[in-house]
Amino acid sequence: MKKNLLFSVLSLIFLWVVWIIAYFIVGNDYILPSFTDTFVFVGEFFISGTFWTAFGKTFLRTFLAFLFSVCFGIGLALLSFLWKWTRAFLAPVISVLRTVPTMAVILLLLLWTSPSVAPVIVSSLVLFPAVYAAAIASLDEVDAEYGELVRAFRVKGKRKIMQLYLPLTAPPLMKQFGAIFSMGLKITVSGEVLASTYQSIGGMMQSAKMFVQLPELIALTILIVLLGFFIEGICMIAYHFSARWRG
Repeated sequence: MKKNLLFSVLSLIFLWVVWIIAYFIVGNDYILPSFTDTFVFVGEFFISGTFWTAFGKTFLRTFLAFLFSVCFGIGLALLSFLWKWTRAFLAPVISVLRTVPTMAVILLLLLWTSPSVAPVIVSSLVLFPAVYAAAIASLDEVDAEYGELVRAFRVKGKRKIMQLYLPLTAPPLMKQFGAIFSMGLKITVSGEVLASTYQSIGGMMQSAKMFVQLPELIALTILIVLLGFFIEGICMIAYHFSARWRG
């Protein structure tokens, strides 16, 4: 654990050095701003009420998209696990959702919905296949380990799902949820940028881009990346606790 933390710190130092070297090589603040100027804006955003309002609304959109994806993804994964024809029926739908261009979906949603709703829908459509695939893989893994035992004792369907399969699939799913939520945050922000959503991180990025405020744009990007790391860290901690409970 300590060794992994050390290598993570070294990686951040390496990125910092690369940034400084690239800044002096480029020598143009309109292409790559300095590290100092960028982190001045990071500090200003941390004490800015405007930023936290935008952040709260972006986070809420991401959470709603994540919640919808988890409910539908796990629910349909259970149906696909219990009835194989459901898995075959959903396979083309999942493939389409995985491959459909996000840009095209956002543009269509902007015609049908509002700039505040479109990022939630597009993020849900991207996250749902990821949750579904993770849930199916976890259920198959549990079935491979305990399926014969369950069938030998003739455990009924409801009890089998609620008392065995769902509790045992929770730890591996929790491990995936951090990365999935982080991806959802990126998709939501991208949708907000394209939709020019009012009072959002994406809207602030779009405004910074329009006025060529590159330090602010990169500062917002850094804050989103740090938030993603924070969420993934919380989910990994929850995974370790749940894995210990499972053991």
